[in-house]
Amino acid sequence: MRYIFFTALLALLAACSQKHDNKATNQSTPSFDSTAILNASIAKLYNPEEAARKAFQLDTFFHRLHEKNGFNGAVLIAQYGRVIYKNAFGVADFTRKDTLTPETSFQLASVSKQFTAVAIMKLKEMGKLSYEDSVQRFIPGFPYHGITIRHLLTHRSGLPNYMYSSDEHVKDRRTPISNEQVIQLLMQHQPEPYFSPDRRFMYSNTGYSLLASIVEKASGVSFKQFVETTIFKPLGMTRTQIYMGENTLTLQNTASGYTAGRRKVDISYLDGVVGDKGVYSTVEDLFKWDRALYSNQLLSQATLEEAFTPHSPELKVQNYGYGWRLRKTQNGEPIIFHSGWWHGFKSYFMRNRKDQSTVIVLSNVANYSMSHIKTLHEIMYPNQTD
Repeated sequence: MRYIFFTALLALLAACSQKHDNKATNQSTPSFDSTAILNASIAKLYNPEEAARKAFQLDTFFHRLHEKNGFNGAVLIAQYGRVIYKNAFGVADFTRKDTLTPETSFQLASVSKQFTAVAIMKLKEMGKLSYEDSVQRFIPGFPYHGITIRHLLTHRSGLPNYMYSSDEHVKDRRTPISNEQVIQLLMQHQPEPYFSPDRRFMYSNTGYSLLASIVEKASGVSFKQFVETTIFKPLGMTRTQIYMGENTLTLQNTASGYTAGRRKVDISYLDGVVGDKGVYSTVEDLFKWDRALYSNQLLSQATLEEAFTPHSPELKVQNYGYGWRLRKTQNGEPIIFHSGWWHGFKSYFMRNRKDQSTVIVLSNVANYSMSHIKTLHEIMYPNQTD
């Protein structure tokens, strides 16, 4: 019933918004914020008793996951725009034995890609670029032709993996390489592409490292500066930063990454490359980010909608937008999510826009405990099967 209500309300708001847009605008015309109205209507569905029941089940689940499956990390779960559960389990560093908290920063790995995508979308709204622009517009002499910014966003470029090329040609493994060096390696050695542009989907870290470089070319400032000044600071994400291979992170209370056997994973020369990874954040800061995506604070909802739209028609089960993976549950619920795995860190970020539920799980031990994430959906939606 709630989802029927949501669908009807969404249609009504869209119709009202369209009607308003078609009117001649003048100073006396009242503003109509359909986004705020929709958010308020969803917030009213919050039930404290239901939230408390789910919080108890979630706490039981995560304590078992920690004790029996070795989960070591932080978690935040929300529904109807309200946090219903937040906790942390284990330690940030096994040598120091410092306790993890919801304020601890973790390497997000590929969950970082959504920030890169939004940076590109902001530049598109600013008129600095078009999704149909070729890579050569911003990187003259780039040897792979026919690739557009949209192809990079949707993993349809066919570009070779820069990590393989770097491992083959970079001799100094103690000094972090930069995004510019990745470009130079590709231009100098020109490894074979996997396929011609837009032929099919293939997940590409190379594509998102190039997008970070395009952000720099289009904005005139570093990728780190652009993202921090246009996203992190406006949202009050004070425990979030982009790490580019410096000796130390400037953030305090940052977790170290470990293998499943709890062997510490050292920073490598590839940590200097950003756009595909490199963002450190907390569950609390990521919730600020999540809420901002339900407003027009960063981007218009029309611009964001394209990021949540499938762009690879040949994919039947799981698709990809701009920086987000897309799938549906068995009852047709659209889920927006992304996971990540890099240097001992694992991350998972899921959003359901129908009820504005959010699941954020960050771990600094790369074991198989996060393979049980599916159980969270059963707790959040007990009357559904996935």
